[in-house]
Formats: sequence, C-alpha cells, structure tokens
Amino acid sequence: MTRTIGRSTRGAASAVVLVVTALAAGLVVYQFGGSHEVESRILAAGSRHAVSLARLRAQHAALKQHLASQAPTGAYIVVDTARNRLYVKRRDAVLLNAVVSTGSGTMLDHPDQPERRWVFDTPRGAFAVQSKLINPAWVKPDWAFLEEGRMIPANAAERVETGILGEYAFGFGNGYFIHGTLYTRLLGRNVTHGCIRLNDDDLRTVNQLADIGTPLIIF
Repeated sequence: MTRTIGRSTRGAASAVVLVVTALAAGLVVYQFGGSHEVESRILAAGSRHAVSLARLRAQHAALKQHLASQAPTGAYIVVDTARNRLYVKRRDAVLLNAVVSTGSGTMLDHPDQPERRWVFDTPRGAFAVQSKLINPAWVKPDWAFLEEGRMIPANAAERVETGILGEYAFGFGNGYFIHGTLYTRLLGRNVTHGCIRLNDDDLRTVNQLADIGTPLIIF
C-alpha cells in the first residue's frame, strides 16, 4: 500500500506539474498577447489624438483669421464697466488707457407714478459714436429733478445747465454719452446714471482719436 501511495503521489505530482506548466505557458502567452493588444490600442488612440489636435489647431487658426478680418481697421473704443476703464485701440495697439466712471446700477421710482422707474446702468453691447458735441449743455431729465427733491419744470429752458459735461460729449444712442465731469475724484467708481465720465485730458484725447462712426464696445 505504501508503494501504491507513492506511485499515486508521484503521478499526482506529475499531473500538477503539467497543469502548472500549462497554465504558466498559457499565462505567458496571454500576457504577451495582451501586451500587443494594449500597445495597439495605445497607438490607435495616439493617432486619433494627433488627428484631433491637428484639426483643432486648424480650426483655431481659421477662427483667429476670421476674427482678425472682422476687427475694425481704424480706431475703436472699448469700455470695461467692471473695472471702469476706457481704451481707445487700433488693432492690437492701445492708444489710450483711461480711468472712467460708469453706471451705478441703482434704481429710482417716480413718487407719483409707480409705473415709472429708472435704472442707472451703462448699456452693454456694440455701439458707434453717433454725435460729437463741443461745449455741450445738459438738458436735465425728469429723474434729475426728482433726485434733488424738486418739481419737474414745465418750462424746457429750466432744464438746461452748462459747464457740467466738459468740453466734449460723444453720443452713442438713447441719451447716453461719453463726456467730461466735475467730479474727477469719483473716477474709477460706478456712480453715474449710465453715461461714461472722463477727465478733461482723456476727453481731449478721445476727441482727437474718435469720430462719428467710431465703433464702441461696452461690456
């Protein structure tokens, strides 16, 4: 019985060795086969990535060229209402970098007419200089009298005030202007009723660089 057990043990051991060898051989083949498959997938993914990157670069170049073709060829004005800055630019060159005051964003309700409300924001969007005025007079709107606690005058002449808006005013629609100010200490703040205020020197520079039709971008 001892010998029988020995033979069975040796036979079982041989079988185990064969199985382990076979498994090992299969595992090695699987590993090498898997490595080739992974490598192929990586190469394929890299090729697709390279194609996608090249396509994106081509699209970016085409978009950049299109935007460049749409840019104004002459001077244009950009106003950043968050930072209260005004720029006059020509292509990529900055011709003027000025501190301004823009709209406060506050509201005023008419005390006797609840349906009338004024929001003192500087409008955002693309505009153009529509008018250039020299030594402009301010025709005070209704809200200016209400803010001062005064009655709104029936006589239009009582609305006119001079020496308030500086030497020049550049209208860009709906009663909004780029103009001078007496309150230069407030430049850099959002304090206006929607117009864009400049100091005298910067206003003169804008007058030299801008004309009727000059593009104006406000954001």
